Parts: sequence; C-alpha cells; structure tokens
Amino acid sequence: MEKIQAIRGMNDLLPDQSALWQYLEAAVAGVVQGYGYRQIRFPILEETELFKRSIGEVTDIVEKEMYTFDDRNGKSVTLRPEGTASCVRACEEHGLLYNQVQRLWYGGPMFRYEKPQKGRLRQFHQIGVEAFGMAGPDIDAEILLLSARLWRTLGVEQAVTLQLNTLGTPASRAAFRDALVAYLSARKDQLDADSRRRLDSNPLRILDSKDADTQALLAQAPVLFDYLDDESRAHFDRLQGLLDAAGIAYQINPRIVRGLDYYSNTVFEWVTDKLGAQGTVCAGGRYDGLVAQLGGRPTPAVGFAMGIERLALLVETLDRIPPGLDRQADIYLVVAGDVQAAAVRLGEQLRTALPRLRLLTHCGGGSFKSQMKKADRSGASVALILGADEVAGNRVALKYLREEKAQETLTVEEVISRLRG
Repeated sequence: MEKIQAIRGMNDLLPDQSALWQYLEAAVAGVVQGYGYRQIRFPILEETELFKRSIGEVTDIVEKEMYTFDDRNGKSVTLRPEGTASCVRACEEHGLLYNQVQRLWYGGPMFRYEKPQKGRLRQFHQIGVEAFGMAGPDIDAEILLLSARLWRTLGVEQAVTLQLNTLGTPASRAAFRDALVAYLSARKDQLDADSRRRLDSNPLRILDSKDADTQALLAQAPVLFDYLDDESRAHFDRLQGLLDAAGIAYQINPRIVRGLDYYSNTVFEWVTDKLGAQGTVCAGGRYDGLVAQLGGRPTPAVGFAMGIERLALLVETLDRIPPGLDRQADIYLVVAGDVQAAAVRLGEQLRTALPRLRLLTHCGGGSFKSQMKKADRSGASVALILGADEVAGNRVALKYLREEKAQETLTVEEVISRLRG
C-alpha cells in the first residue's frame, strides 16, 4: 500500500524545529504585549466574499492563489490567505471598533496556492499586528518601533532594512494610476508578459515587477510623490520625523505598493539580503478605508504581518538561535533498578519545585549505561540518579553532564537548591 504523504507546500513541523518556533512566538508575544497589544483569534475558514471585497478581485491572490470551495450548503468559502480582513471582520462583527481604539495581534496558518519554494509555502504561518481608531502618524511610528524592537530582541537588527513609502489617498493614487497607465501603455511592447496583463487590471503592481527590463522602463515613469495631496505629504513627513527622533534608520522606496488593494498612505517593508529572492521579512501599512469597505463605519487602521517560516530561516541563517534551545531536557532522571514508584514521586516533587525546568524521567527500563547515553542525547545538563541505595537514604545522586564537576549525593532539598542556582 502506498504511503500517504503531506500535500505539496504544506509541511510538517518536526520536534527539532518546533523549539525555534516556540522561541520566536514567545519573543513576538513578549514584545507586542509590552506595547499593550492584546491577542485575537479567528477562524481559518471565511466566506469568500470577505477576501474579494477586501483584497480586491483583480489581485493575484483572489484570481489565482486562494483555496476556495463550496460547502455542503453551496456557500463559497475560502481558507484565509491573510489575516487583516478576518481581523476586521471579527472586530466589526463583535462591536470592537466604533468609537474605540484597539491594539490587537494574532497568529496562525494562512493558505495560498503558489509555487512552493524556500521561505514560501502553500500553508504558511503569519503573525499580524493591527491598530484601529488612530489616524495620526504616531501609531504608524509605534508599529515600526515595535517591529524594530523585535529585531533587536532576536539579534537580527543588522540584517534587516526598513523601506518606506506612501500611497496617499485613493484620489491621489487614482491620479497617479492614470499617469502610470498612460506612460506604460505607450511602451506596452517593452513590458514583460505579467506586467502587460496587470496594465489593465492592477497597474500599481507593475512597480513590484522583478523583470529587469520592466524595472529599467519604470526608472523614467511617473512617481507617486508628485501626485500626493498636502495632507498625505504632511502625514508622511511627520512619520519620518518621529522615526528620526527615535533613531530608526529607513530608506524611502517609491516602488513599494503592497499587493493588496486596501492600503493607503503609509506602506513599508522590512527587507534582508540574507535570504535570496525571499527578501521581505515583514510588511504592512495603513488601510483607513478597509473597515468601511467591509460594511463598517470609517475607521483609521494600520498594521503589519510577518511570516514565521521566513523569520525562522533568517534566525537560522544568521546563527542567532539561543544555545540549548533544541535540547529535550534540562534534567534527566535515571531510574536505576526497581524504584519506579519513588522515581515518580521524585519527578513530581521536582517539577513542582522547579516548574521552569524541563525534567525528563526515564521510562521503559534498560541498563544504567543505556540510560546515561539517553541522558546525554537528551541535551540535559544534569542527570539525577535514583537507585535502591538512594531511596533507602532519602537522597539522590547528581551528575553534571556538561561540566567537569564531581558527582554528588544530596538530599532532595539540596538538589532543588542546587538546581535553582
């Protein structure tokens, strides 16, 4: 019988890898909670109309990449391809937005049918941060300061660069769009095939083209900055001033447009040159019109998302994994002889006294020598040895596995004190 394997582009996360993910997720949670953001969770399956109305029907995501199907009632449903639309839907449905300020974050799997490659999967995992009800550049700056603090926490700050742009209001963007279409239409035969297709449906995405000839053509194209209204220009200038005051370095990149229709004004990407083609580590911006677009009252909003797979890849590439992260245990309890009942009691006593340490109790029998080999392979720094003599004397042997220290026989209280230290 042929073995069943995982669907292409939907990968398993094995125990050796999960420790790094837990570390990254805990680091993110610590940073965002430090800024007062609260977690929200929402389903992975939504009505298809949510993403058509938010992302835009002529985007690549909606046209080619969504996992969409009819349920048993004939309703079209979609596995979420991104989190912002679901977050807005959940907040609006439960009355969290009107005349309120919300700082929220979430995490979990997203789904897009695209070519699997290093750092890009069909089931991928994102962490998103969203802020609602604040219209000024100060919240834009806070979002960027938060992300910069995360890079420092993970030790990757030297490998990422902040790139900034502004898309202005829908009106100023529409004027720029008309000028860009006119310029490119006159040179349509010089565009790559994908850009020619986008010229009629989503011309701003041409600015994101990876084709060298198209990029050369764009060097003389109209620039969005020339079409900005005064209010958008002032917002962007104030944002830059706040970042300068906080010591956050950035580059202005007028080619950043983001792939989703709902963005306006501030957009940004944190990019790296350490991961080849998959250079964007975190991206986002302001989307003041999305709540109204989905049926709510006009609500200013800004946020970002980052892929955990790509973040893990960056941390691994830069060798910023904390030492000992992949070990299974801190302490390995060797059970030498017929003392299982005493070992169970000791293990639970130690876990109660030392809840932050990982204690692995040996199960399944085996010789003393084989147990010590397993203790070493577990990565534990200490082995505790419990045999008949130790039980009779109400003591336990402590053996250091990573240091040149003599083995000791101690009371349980002394072991607890030693391990706390």
